[in-house]
Amino acid sequence: MKMTELDFEGQPPIDGYAPDGFRVRGRFLEGPALIGPDGAAAWSAPSLEAADPAPLLALAGRIDVLLLGAGAEIRHAPRPLSAPLEEAGLGVEIMATPSACRTYNVMLSEGRRVAAALLPVGAPG
Repeated sequence: MKMTELDFEGQPPIDGYAPDGFRVRGRFLEGPALIGPDGAAAWSAPSLEAADPAPLLALAGRIDVLLLGAGAEIRHAPRPLSAPLEEAGLGVEIMATPSACRTYNVMLSEGRRVAAALLPVGAPG
């Protein structure tokens, strides 16, 4: 059987997640991650309350949807994080990280302009 690797115009799919990080295009990223049009990188977010919105705000105008993975369980984003994102016009969907990973890959395969800011499933929300 011949296998063909999918290409999403340079934007990496999420291969998997673990309690402490993410596998993105064969590379393991430890800790919170931001995955989008510029690739995959660490995201300064020990928790949602302490998350730095600046890298997310840099995506305004470049994506249509930002998936925010809150860890093992869904919860509301704290106002200091959500308010600047809303003001910038970013469409934000918050969900548990496993759901955010799956949704990101589906939306990426549909050609949507999407990014994901993810807390590991073992991290405090």
